[in-house]
Amino acid sequence: MYRVFLLLLLVCACATASQEPPPYNHNYGVALVIDGLEHPWGMALLPDGGMLVTERPGRLRRVQNNRLLAPIEGLPRIAAGGQGGLLDVAIHPDFATNRLIYLSYSKPVSDGKTTALWRARLGDNRLDDGRDIFIAQPAHRTSHHFGSRIAFGGDGKLYLSIGDRGESELAQSLSNHMGKVVRLNLDGATPTDNPFVDTPGALAEIYSYGHRNPQGMTRRAGGAIWIHEHGPKGGDEINPIQAGVNYGWPVITYGRAYSGLPIGEGTSKPGLRQPLWYWTPSIAPSGLIVYSGEAFPELQGDLLVGSLKFRYLERLRLRDGKVYAREKLIADAIGRVRDIALAPGGEVYLLNDETDGGLFRLVRN
Repeated sequence: MYRVFLLLLLVCACATASQEPPPYNHNYGVALVIDGLEHPWGMALLPDGGMLVTERPGRLRRVQNNRLLAPIEGLPRIAAGGQGGLLDVAIHPDFATNRLIYLSYSKPVSDGKTTALWRARLGDNRLDDGRDIFIAQPAHRTSHHFGSRIAFGGDGKLYLSIGDRGESELAQSLSNHMGKVVRLNLDGATPTDNPFVDTPGALAEIYSYGHRNPQGMTRRAGGAIWIHEHGPKGGDEINPIQAGVNYGWPVITYGRAYSGLPIGEGTSKPGLRQPLWYWTPSIAPSGLIVYSGEAFPELQGDLLVGSLKFRYLERLRLRDGKVYAREKLIADAIGRVRDIALAPGGEVYLLNDETDGGLFRLVRN
């Protein structure tokens, strides 16, 4: 009986914890690595200990030996404005031998702009042989909800998240890329085992759909891809991504419209996947890692999430793949937390989305 009661208590905690503000753990702080960045958005660690950092206005910077180097040349034309610009960056799994990197960005086209994925070879301070390997269809004239994070799955494929561009109904249609996670081969080709390859009228790159604006993506142990996404007024979500699954937006959501009115048909519906976790009120999540390493062994296996709205780093503790507790690790220390990266030794790096932004390292107080 005691075990049953404890299980029920944990289930209740999982269902209600997202409604309560997390406690603040004062054992952590940050150290500035470099400043002088303008709205940094994404970062990728290099094998030599350096780092690539994107700036949303359209610059790619290299950080080496705690120094910010000059902007790297050879980038594509970028539509910077609103939430768009140069977004995420990732390095090829075999970067040490092929020097290939990937950039997601808002691409200007004749009828608006769209999320695109670009691949190039990194030289001393320029990119060569650059080309778009994926362009989301169709383009729109809005300047928000581009997504967009890049991750590599345990299956050797590349995953890219794409926002709904503020036109929520598009997330439920398989005839466009808006509000989707797409799955690609590393050269941009479509894998033959994608879930909608043989579905009439569907775009073959789509892996999952019914998303709003995913700005966090990570690979868990075993190779599974997890994302988090912005809800409207409440209803930010964490979702483990599976092939062909509909995650519900905007038919179901735990959020409301900014006017306060309800959205869709409620919080659940048969055939639509429930989130692993949701936040109400919204924290505006950005950046996501699963912690592993020796620097902070007490965080082993936990999720770390940045909050843009409330300006803190959140820890979500997992047990059997479910969230059972949450806490703030840093609060009001660097401003809007935009991205998180994990170094091989377990060091945690943070970017803040500020006009005078910077790169920071998590430390113990």
